[in-house]
Amino acid sequence: MSKDTRAITVGIDGSRAGLDAADWAAREAHRRHLALRLLHAGPDPVSPSDGGPSRATLDRAAVQLAYAHPALEIMARRTETPAVPALLAAAAESEALALGSRGFSDFAGFLVGSVALAVASRAERPVVLVRAGELPEDERVPVGEGTPPAEAPYLPVVLGLDLARPADDLIGYAFDTAAVRAAPLHVVHAWTLPPPPGYAVGARTWDDTAGQEDANRRSLAVILQPWRHKFPETTVVEQVVFGPAGHHLLKASIQAGLLVIGRRTTVGGSLGRVAHFVIHHCTCPVAVVPHD
Repeated sequence: MSKDTRAITVGIDGSRAGLDAADWAAREAHRRHLALRLLHAGPDPVSPSDGGPSRATLDRAAVQLAYAHPALEIMARRTETPAVPALLAAAAESEALALGSRGFSDFAGFLVGSVALAVASRAERPVVLVRAGELPEDERVPVGEGTPPAEAPYLPVVLGLDLARPADDLIGYAFDTAAVRAAPLHVVHAWTLPPPPGYAVGARTWDDTAGQEDANRRSLAVILQPWRHKFPETTVVEQVVFGPAGHHLLKASIQAGLLVIGRRTTVGGSLGRVAHFVIHHCTCPVAVVPHD
C-alpha cells in the first residue's frame, strides 16, 4: 500500500479479540472515509495447533469484513517482521492503529498483552485498544425494538484532560472523533491538591478545594473555547472533579463509546500510571494519543 493512502490499520493475530478489533477498525474507517489495512506480523506457526493466523486466516478476515462493509477499501498484508516493530512502522503510516485485548478477568478487567502495551507506549499515532467481545451496538445508545441498532445515536466520547498539558493533538483527536460520530464529547479533568508540609489526613477543609476547583473550571473553559468554535455542532460537556484521575475516567467511561487519553512522547516510551490503570480496567475501547 502506498504511504500516501490514508488508512486505519489493525493488527490481526488470529484471536477472537483481534477479529473484534478488526470489526471496530472497519467501522471507524467507514466513519472517517478511510481505507482499512489488516496486518499480521511475525512468523507463521509451524502447525495450526501452535496458534496464530495463517495467510488463509488473514484472507478470511478480509472477506468477512468486505462482506460486512462492501464500500470499504480493504488491504491485507502479512510480514515476518516481529510484531512490535512491524506494528510501530504501520502505525506511523496510519491515521490510527487498532489492537485487541485478550478479554476479561474477574480481578484485572482487560488482559492487555505485552505487544499491545509496547505498541501503545511507543507509537507515533493514536492506538486504540479494543476489548474482546466488543459489538457494534456497544458504541451506540440502547434502543427499543422499533429502532434498528445501526440507526441509534452514538454514545459519548470521553476525553481525559490534564490542564497542565492540554495538547492540541489529544484534544483535536477527541473532537474529531466525536464529530465523525455526531456524538457528544465529555471532557473530564480530575485533580488533587498536593499535601502541604505537616499535612494530617482530614485536615483539609472544603474552602481549600472550592477555590482551586473554580479556577480549574475556568481554565478548562478557556482551553476548550477555540475547539468549541472549530466544532460548533459538537455538544461538549465539561466535568471538573476532585480525586484520582483513573477512578473518575473509569466512572465516566461506563456510558461511553470511546475513552481518549494522552501519552507524553517526551517521557520515552512510558504510558504513565493513569493510562496503565485505565486500559486494564475500562470496558469500552481506549484510544491512547501521543503528544509532546
